[in-house]
Amino acid sequence: MSMTPEEIQTTERQIVDVLKNIYDPEIPVNIYDLGLVYEIDYTPDGVANIRMTLTAPNCPMADYLVEEVHTQVMKVRGVKEVIVEIVFDPPWDKEMMSEEALMALGML
Repeated sequence: MSMTPEEIQTTERQIVDVLKNIYDPEIPVNIYDLGLVYEIDYTPDGVANIRMTLTAPNCPMADYLVEEVHTQVMKVRGVKEVIVEIVFDPPWDKEMMSEEALMALGML
């Protein structure tokens, strides 16, 4: 089954929408607007590759967040597999947060 570039983009947007509903338990902002998601690569064969980081390398919620990303992204139509890769390069800092996140945290 071949997908058009538009269908791939639509699925990637749906993945972003799902990620915007996953919150870091310690910060009242979703992981996407926090800037924790570095890359979403959805392939025509239904694999969602997600590169993301954590606010700190020793984040106690790492396993929870990875499992939540996997569980929620699997619900997106067309996604057959989710591969979540945690990376720490580049290290996360508040410069990666969206304007919405900065406003929500009173940092803007």
